[in-house]
Amino acid sequence: MNLALLFDEDFVATDRAVLRGRRLAHLQSVIKVVAGDTVPVGRADGQLGTGEVIRLTDNEAELRVTLNQDPPLPLPLTLILAMPRPKMFRRILQTCAALGVKDLWLINSYKVEKSFWQTPWLSDEQLRENLTLGLEQAKDTLMPQVHIRKLFKPFVEDELPALLADKRALVAHPGTSTPCPVHLNQPTVLCIGPEGGFTAYEVGKLEEAGCQSVHLGPRILRVETAVPVLVSRLFDACL
Repeated sequence: MNLALLFDEDFVATDRAVLRGRRLAHLQSVIKVVAGDTVPVGRADGQLGTGEVIRLTDNEAELRVTLNQDPPLPLPLTLILAMPRPKMFRRILQTCAALGVKDLWLINSYKVEKSFWQTPWLSDEQLRENLTLGLEQAKDTLMPQVHIRKLFKPFVEDELPALLADKRALVAHPGTSTPCPVHLNQPTVLCIGPEGGFTAYEVGKLEEAGCQSVHLGPRILRVETAVPVLVSRLFDACL
């Protein structure tokens, strides 16, 4: 935790916040703060700054908060991701948040098992928690927006064209002839399929909507590896 992310419910006054639970445990066991210490903080969807520990007990830490710095700029990226396996989903959420992805769409695909959509990691509470962990790692405050679409064809036909308007649109598809571009400086939509990739039909529908198929080379990567590799290739300033 390189930054303690504060939410509205943490504030007990304009410049006072109280931390409990995971964040308190980190301050106590990892940073080992004492009263008078200062730690990096940020307000969700607001500014960064510092928090001075003015009261510390076994159950809570009260901070005097000063917010005076802007968070990092978000990536100009809309990431469309076939719903990953639950065992890697939480890590992907944290990675996306840490990289600066602010617009994430989770979609269905033929190779996405129905059980994936039943994972508790999709609850509002767990989405916020894992996105928070990514933001804290990267010292960012701007909470990503997560959109869930469980039907592939209606999403691609009815919503995707509007998302692609005035953007570079790419779909990661091993075996295609076009390499993934690098160092983009424009709004971009990136589609990444499930383990095993999108089907030929799905790639065709994405291409009909305006996406260009690109590859990363001969190696086939797991989704949790492909996400940071593709994002860092497209926007080298994020790493």
